[in-house]
Amino acid sequence: MNLSELIINDIKPVGINQKIRLIQQLFNNLTYSHIPICLGEEFIGCISENDIHCFESELTIKDCQYAVELFSVNNTTNWLDVLEAFAQNSTNVMPVLQEGEYVGYYELKDIISLFDQAPFFYEPGAVLVVRKEVKEYSFSEISQIVESNNAKVLGVFLSKFENDTAEITVKINNTGLTDIIQTFIRYGYEVVAGHEEESYVQDLKDRSDYLKKYLDI
Repeated sequence: MNLSELIINDIKPVGINQKIRLIQQLFNNLTYSHIPICLGEEFIGCISENDIHCFESELTIKDCQYAVELFSVNNTTNWLDVLEAFAQNSTNVMPVLQEGEYVGYYELKDIISLFDQAPFFYEPGAVLVVRKEVKEYSFSEISQIVESNNAKVLGVFLSKFENDTAEITVKINNTGLTDIIQTFIRYGYEVVAGHEEESYVQDLKDRSDYLKKYLDI
């Protein structure tokens, strides 16, 4: 997945000496939660729409620099880490830096759309949800269990973490789950759910599509 194709430059970053009223007007015409701020090519941070409307219109960003939020990703950051950065900073715009300089930004809806290209969604197969103590499970062991039953892992992620117990969702290219389930049990895993049909993955995809539609509103 080449994320560089998703970098956008439609909205230029604002300068640190920009008047607050001009940025307020800019937000009024956008659906973005944040706008990047730069000093020349140097990235300073982002200002949020919620904060900008709290300041007097004749002040500048420099006068309110304490409210600037410092978050960004590099142009080499993988898409899952980019998605995590969006979530951690409650934003729908993520500045992209290359060797410390601002080169553009990602939109959240574009990153979410990458889910549709993942084999986890479009390849036929089955889904298992297993549970084990955090100190005892490993992704390599999960892959070994699946592959020892002549199947392949199409995707695996940590779907829940609670009370030192991890819940792991595994997409498998083989719908014959009986032997795989028995092997997981022998290795000390609790099998929470096993889905022979695609309903679980389709539900995840439907939720992703719904979120993208919501972001377009």
